Amino acid sequence: MVIEEKLFSGEEAFELGINTPFELIKGRIIHKSPVGPVHGYQAAETVRHLANFNHIRKVGRVLSGAVSLYTEFNPDTVRTVDVIFISRQRLPALSGKAIKIAPELVVEIISPTDRWRDVRDKIEEYFAIGVDWVWIVEPANKSILIFRTPTDMVKLTQSDTLQGEGILEGFTLPVAELFADL
Repeated sequence: MVIEEKLFSGEEAFELGINTPFELIKGRIIHKSPVGPVHGYQAAETVRHLANFNHIRKVGRVLSGAVSLYTEFNPDTVRTVDVIFISRQRLPALSGKAIKIAPELVVEIISPTDRWRDVRDKIEEYFAIGVDWVWIVEPANKSILIFRTPTDMVKLTQSDTLQGEGILEGFTLPVAELFADL
C-alpha cells in the first residue's frame, strides 16, 4: 500500500499553529533551527542600516525576523527571509501572514549550518518571482555577495563599500562597518 504524503498550501501550513521556525517547500513543511547570536546580530545590523536610510527617504519598508515570502504557488513554497526591503509602491499596506509580492531586496544571512546548494535554490526562487537584488551576508568571511541575477554576482570584502541601486540609490554601507563587532 502506498500512502501519499499530504502537501500543504501556505494558508494551511500557517493555520497549523507551528511554534518553531519552518519553511514550506513545494507543499512540504521543513522545520528550521533557530538562528544563533551572530546571525541575529548581522540581521539586526543590516536592518539598522537599511532602516536609517529609509527613515529619511520613506520609499519602502524594512522587514525582518524570518518574514514569510511566497516564491511558488500550487504547490506552495514559502521561504523565511532574514531581511526584506519592499517599496510602498509594491506593497502599500502590510497584512496577512506572508508576502505574496516580490520585494526589491532580499537579504540572507549565512549560518554555519546553511548548505550552499540550498542558498542557491533560494536565490533562483527570489529572482524567478521578480526580486531585483539578493544580498548574501557571510559573517564567517566578513563579506557580502551582491546578486543582480542568479549568475551575476559581485563579492564585497571589508575594504569595499556597498552601494544601493534603484530604489536604494544613495544607500551606502562600508562592509567593514557591518562586521565591526565580530
